[in-house]
This record gives sequence, structure tokens and C-alpha cells, in this order.
Amino acid sequence: MYGSGVNSFHLLIGEWNNDRIEIVERCSEKVQLGEDAGTTGLISSAAFARGLLCLEHFKSLMDQYPIGQYWALGTNTFRVSQNSAAFLAAAKQSGIEIAVISGVQEALLIYAGVISTLPVSEDNRLVIDIGGGSTEVIVGWKHKRLLTESLPIGSVAWRDRFFSTTAATTDKLQLAVDLAIEAARSEFSAVAPGVKKAHWSEVHAASGTVKMLASLCEAYGFGSGVIRFEALQKLRPRLVAAVANQTELDGMNERRRDLLLAGYSVMTGLMEAYSIDILSFSATALREGMLGFMLKNKKTLPAFNHSNLPEVIFATKSRRG
Repeated sequence: MYGSGVNSFHLLIGEWNNDRIEIVERCSEKVQLGEDAGTTGLISSAAFARGLLCLEHFKSLMDQYPIGQYWALGTNTFRVSQNSAAFLAAAKQSGIEIAVISGVQEALLIYAGVISTLPVSEDNRLVIDIGGGSTEVIVGWKHKRLLTESLPIGSVAWRDRFFSTTAATTDKLQLAVDLAIEAARSEFSAVAPGVKKAHWSEVHAASGTVKMLASLCEAYGFGSGVIRFEALQKLRPRLVAAVANQTELDGMNERRRDLLLAGYSVMTGLMEAYSIDILSFSATALREGMLGFMLKNKKTLPAFNHSNLPEVIFATKSRRG
């Protein structure tokens, strides 16, 4: 399974055994295909080149296995970029054909992936995936989706919009965070009435942004695998100071430092808009949803090999980190 997002591309290669897929190869690369795409409407030449180089690497990995079938999906960056057709054509020439899906379709796969590892519940669940260029919001009951939304807000888009200055003082960053949170809250509030009306009792969130914030919360004593609104409020001065002074943070993956305040602002605005006090980090999302879809719908997918050959699922998420 391969995932190419606004921030990272991911590859999973699985082997089909007894109606199950066992992962035999997993890797990811930071590509940031959607860098500046929100403001220019284009995949930049640098991002274009990074994306194709990553695809070539992933294709070389695929060639090491007797691949029976692959599935590649394109999401937000491909939906909004004016030159996405050119990238799709170049990818096809390299041997990888990518299908672009809608935001709602993306949300459905994300919901399926998140609940795949959760215990059965009689309560409604709110599921969120914060990507680089879009955020998917789903409320569901068991396998039934009650509300599905895809909103044009994400960590890379918010970084480019509010935190593009390479060097900034603490005061300037505090102001930028205020503006970014307010803009995020406004975006999420557009569907807040429907989200609140769905009467969910638990919240699960996925993506690299969520993982980053959950790790920081754990590192500073606010619980494991969860993000609390109270924790975000208390951590804010520390996070801003670390970015302003370029100091290290416990629990921080330095590869994501440039998205720290943007991701923080998006998460804070979301929790404010939906009155969320606590949410759980989900390690599963779009790619696992694709795995489940393939298992249930293998007869509808072209070139699907029912032998024990490894099969690859490509999820190009020019989303969600």
C-alpha cells in the first residue's frame, strides 16, 4: 500500500494469505507534494520532482516482489492543483497509475480504517483525519456513516498561510498562532451544527499531525495516546518558544518541526469548534481502510490475483501526514 500525501508518501506491500493481508514491506518519505499549492494552485517544480523521485524509489521496491495487483489513490493535492494531470501522466509513465478520489470517498476509507482496530461500540464515534491540505470529519455508528465532511484545512496549508516566515520572534509567533487558530475554528465551525447534532460520545483522530501532538502531550506528562484540550493550552508557550529559539522538544520528531505550530493551531481550532475536551490518537486510517476495501471487494478490482503472491496497495494521500 502506497500513500502519497501533502506531507509524506507511504508504501505498504502486503502478502495475501488465507483471506488476510500481512504487511511485508513498509516505508515512507517526506515529499510535501502540496507545498505552496494552496496559494499558487500548482504543484511546484521542486515538489513535482520530489514526488516523481519518490515514486521511482517505491517502484524499485515493488519490483523486488512478484506483485499481483496495486491500488494508487490521489486525494487533496490532486483535487486542487491545476497541474495535477501532468503529475498523474508522469507517474503513469513511471509505471504507477493513480486514481483521484473525492474528499467524501477519502473520508469513508479513513473512517473504515480507524474503526478497524476499535472494539465494537453501540455509541456514535467522531473520527477526524488532519492532513496536509484537507481534514476529513466523519461521525458514524459501527460501520454506518452518519455525517461525512472534507474541509479545505490542513497542517501544510496552514504553515504556508500563517507560518511561512523562517525567523520570527516569540511575540510574532504568538500572534500568528492566534490568527491560525481563529481561521481554523472558522473552517471547522461551518459544519459544527451537524457534528454536534450527531451526538457522538468518543473522538478518534489520525495523521502525522495528531501523532506529533499526542507524542508531545505524553512527553510532558499529559497522558499516553491522547490529546487533551487543557494540555494544548498549557503547552502553547513551550511550543512557541521552541520554534522561536530553535530549541529541542521532548517527544518531537524533528522532521515535523516546520509543521508544529500549524498543526497545533489546526487541532486547537478543531477542538474549540466541536467542544472536544479529549481525543484518542489512531494509528490506522486511509491505508488500512483501503486494505479492508480490497478484502471485501477483490472481485471488483482489476488484475487482482487470488494466488498467494504479494499485492501492493497504493494510497496517494495528498492530503493527510
